[in-house]
Amino acid sequence: MINKSKYKSFRLSSKFFIYCSVVLVFLAFSFAYWILFPIALSLLILCTSVVITDGILLFKVKNGIEAKRVLPKMLGLADSYEIELQFSNNYPFTVEAIVYDELPQAFQERDFKIPIHLKQNEVKSYAYSIRPTRRGIYEWGVSNVICTSPLGLVERHYQLNSKEQLACYPSIIQMKNFELKAFAKIANFEGIKKTRRLGHSYEFEQIKQYIQGDDLRSVNWKATSRRNSLMVNQYEDERSQQIFCVIDKSRSMHMPFNGLSLLDYSINSSLVISNIALKKYDKAGLISFSDKLGVFLKAEKSRYQLKNILHSLYKENHRETEANFELLYHSIKKMVGTRSMLFLFSNFESSYALERALPVLRRINNIHLLVVIIFKNKELDDFAHQEALAVKDIYTQTIANKMGIEKRNMASILQKYGIQTILTEPEELSLRTVNKYLEMKAKGLI
Repeated sequence: MINKSKYKSFRLSSKFFIYCSVVLVFLAFSFAYWILFPIALSLLILCTSVVITDGILLFKVKNGIEAKRVLPKMLGLADSYEIELQFSNNYPFTVEAIVYDELPQAFQERDFKIPIHLKQNEVKSYAYSIRPTRRGIYEWGVSNVICTSPLGLVERHYQLNSKEQLACYPSIIQMKNFELKAFAKIANFEGIKKTRRLGHSYEFEQIKQYIQGDDLRSVNWKATSRRNSLMVNQYEDERSQQIFCVIDKSRSMHMPFNGLSLLDYSINSSLVISNIALKKYDKAGLISFSDKLGVFLKAEKSRYQLKNILHSLYKENHRETEANFELLYHSIKKMVGTRSMLFLFSNFESSYALERALPVLRRINNIHLLVVIIFKNKELDDFAHQEALAVKDIYTQTIANKMGIEKRNMASILQKYGIQTILTEPEELSLRTVNKYLEMKAKGLI
């Protein structure tokens, strides 16, 4: 705990200055009406006595207010957290106080304060919510507490808690939520789709007794004759397939939605899909690029792979250049030898931008299973459906509607050339990506 000297922590309240103003008024009028002078003098003496008494009450206790800030172990991008402040009143009377907790600069809170009321020897907790929207270090400063006694003329300034730092990583909470939703025992959560398996492109798991509903094409006749009971082969999804998240870091990914850029949405979703792939016994890898190749993590399924992906995603930053898809193609061809599923997180804002990249995307899709993510502009779509109040609004809404149609046309063009496509709003990116992964696994397309 950090305390200033008593001299520096001494303050006079606004109530004190109101009382002094009253005394000065009496003193001013006493020049004309001498009978007011004794009253003014008495008020001055009374005010001075109250200030001294108030100061003694506040400063005789060494640590009148104690505080503790409870922070999580780490922060997740776009997750909500409750920050708890615990206060203890060591004074033998009730105190009123204002707490100015020094929040990290990223939150842009310039006048954040919490009024508190503490009874004698009371311990009380107060909480406030935060939602980090940037990766990096978040630093809390001290908690400035300005408390007053019941008399209310003197204030004492405490500086409690020390400076603390937390790192904000891609969302672990979102990753865990989708991990729970993605597996069969609780796959009835809203959003995750169950996809019917087609064919038998799976690894053999075991022979089991037939039960109603099993596929008759899976009957194992040799085992049936030996056991004199109908037996069927049971299969499981093929394992050890390579799943790569390919993240475009160019300037087109700067666009913000609900406080997060498209790059940050992509980073959160990459962590989600990498975790689920590893839980499905597949290999997860990571590629980032812009005008030059960024991180390249070889697809593996080691116990440390998710941690490596998390730390790599944490360090990714925007670049102010255009994406070089030719570089991406040659890098993938050189470093990814086995047929893999590639989730490409990019933002094509016009058909012209897609046309330039399309030949490269088709070449990548010839050697790998490519899934291209195209982001809907939700704000433009909402604007296009608003009621037009003037002729100008009709023109702007027509343009907005045209851009929305262009996005859907881009998805159709990609699908026409056999490229798997996800057209999604940024907030639904993780859900759509997980569904597409499960669908591709169920169809045995990897």
